[in-house]
Amino acid sequence: MKTETKLSLEERVDEVLDEMRPYVHSHGGDLNVLEITDEKVARIQMIGSCNGCPMSMLTMRLGIERLLAEKVPELKGAEAVFVDDFEWPEVEAE
Repeated sequence: MKTETKLSLEERVDEVLDEMRPYVHSHGGDLNVLEITDEKVARIQMIGSCNGCPMSMLTMRLGIERLLAEKVPELKGAEAVFVDDFEWPEVEAE
């Protein structure tokens, strides 16, 4: 008898991102799932050359969001998070 392991919502989102990672990697970027909010929004960190790239929002809207809507329908949305979105008090100039 085969037992199936049920993946968490975050794990399922990460599996969907695996479909986009080869494209993103080919441009020097990467994708990480930061969290799934209580409102069922996936917060996706776009790092590497994605940061500052004018095409990153196109990748997010037409690639990542479309795939997530198709393969993880219980998600309400996705949002991109970039390095510049974080505060880094330990690196601020004194």
